[in-house]
Amino acid sequence: AIRLFQASDSLGIARVRFEQGGTSERDVQQATTILAATQATIPQLEGQIEQTKNAIATLIGQPPGPLDALLGETQGIPVAPAQVGVGIPADLLRRRPDIRQAEATAAAQSALIGVQKADLYPAFSLTGTFGFAASNWQQFNLGDIFQGRSRTFGFGPSFVWDFLNYGRIENAVRAQDAAFQQSLVTYQNTVLTAQQEVENGLIGFRKQQERAKYLSDAVQAAQRSLQLATLQYQNGTTDFTTVLVAEQQVLQQQDTLATTAGAIPTNLVAAYRALGGGWQVRLGKSFVPPQTIEAMTTRTNWGKLLAYEVQVPPVPVPRPAEPRWPQW
Repeated sequence: AIRLFQASDSLGIARVRFEQGGTSERDVQQATTILAATQATIPQLEGQIEQTKNAIATLIGQPPGPLDALLGETQGIPVAPAQVGVGIPADLLRRRPDIRQAEATAAAQSALIGVQKADLYPAFSLTGTFGFAASNWQQFNLGDIFQGRSRTFGFGPSFVWDFLNYGRIENAVRAQDAAFQQSLVTYQNTVLTAQQEVENGLIGFRKQQERAKYLSDAVQAAQRSLQLATLQYQNGTTDFTTVLVAEQQVLQQQDTLATTAGAIPTNLVAAYRALGGGWQVRLGKSFVPPQTIEAMTTRTNWGKLLAYEVQVPPVPVPRPAEPRWPQW
């Protein structure tokens, strides 16, 4: 709106001066070009807004359409707080799904090493059977299966020790250990990547704030320069080219300031996302929405598997030092 007003104002001044014979038609055409070029950016911006709304609708599981009731009236670019508290990043990073998945994968692979090592040792087991048996061969009668004398049972221990395949078992243990080392490196890389994303978000948030301060001064200076150039053009002491250059500088600085103002909350959201943000919304609530739980329960008997809540890890309480023998 500010751009259109400035372009329209410049066109009006140029047209008045042309009608009074104070300038040529070139100034009017130049002002018309600036106004038309500014108006041409409006459909592009409106299309981007609608496409962004469609993306939001897809993310929240709704068909593309109007989101006016959900988004409400526009409030401009969100203003981020000057300072944010991120808590303890190490604790927050563990809430990230990718880190939890990598950690669980490494723990499961570590357990597989012990499972494979169990084959190196003998295994003892005690088995037994109980049932009824009957036949119609010779003096036996098939109808005796319902009699007590047809009972049959057996039990006994068993012993298995695959000591002749120690080489194969040891190689299998080594393979599981190598897989565990691979999953451990993957977990470490996942944590490092998460830390990088957090630092990038916080650095971008801080530096964009610093940049916005300088750009705000630049916009004010450019607007003042445009006012002076417009007054000089009205009085006939300068040509319209000076006004055009001043308008271009104002538009350029305003564009840069608007982009920077949008980058501030964007980087803050990126930092919150990298820290695994969003746990406050799910605190004490199920990960699965109630509608999904109802639909799944209608199809299948899940028992109590879906009736769980987010478990908040307890705060560790320091224990007193246990007594021990002196080390002489």
